[in-house]
Amino acid sequence: MSQVFDRGFKTWCEKVSEDFRADLELKTSDPLDAWAFAEHLGIFVWTPEEVPGLDGGALTQLVKTDSSSWSAVTICQNSHELIIVNSQHSHARQSSNLMHEMSHLIIGHSPARVDVDETGLLMLSSFDKKQEEEANWLAGTLLLPRSALMLILNTQIEDRTAAARYNTSLDMLRWRKNVTGVLRQMQHRKSYSAGKAKAK
Repeated sequence: MSQVFDRGFKTWCEKVSEDFRADLELKTSDPLDAWAFAEHLGIFVWTPEEVPGLDGGALTQLVKTDSSSWSAVTICQNSHELIIVNSQHSHARQSSNLMHEMSHLIIGHSPARVDVDETGLLMLSSFDKKQEEEANWLAGTLLLPRSALMLILNTQIEDRTAAARYNTSLDMLRWRKNVTGVLRQMQHRKSYSAGKAKAK
């Protein structure tokens, strides 16, 4: 991932995270439940099993035969949004996928186009790398804003405990620690404090 964003984008993501948490009467470092957040935004969230009238063969294809090939999909119709998440993924991964889809909507991205070939295979006909990276970053910020990461580091919460509390994967937690620079920030603080103590 190149993570080259427009100027101010990362700061904007942190502000979005703070503002939505304030709307939900949460502290800036509190966990943000993806499903509660979707409800707050007026977005419906289903699993394939909850889709009314879905053909049994299609359901089997989605949740058994080909469950590893998709994560979540957003359907927009008549100003209403519905996100379908893969029920076969872990709860933490569903949370991340749901935040990713909502991030596209919050940012205002144009939806990708999906075509069906002559065999009935769904094919993604458009893919915007920048939009995907922006959605990844905002989703990560909504799940683990800098204030939450600093809290985790300052209180020395073990990674597995922190990941469970914020309903994220260990990979997501470690990625956020690295790409936001909070680990370097903490190391600099420790080095500065150690230097001051030595100088006394």
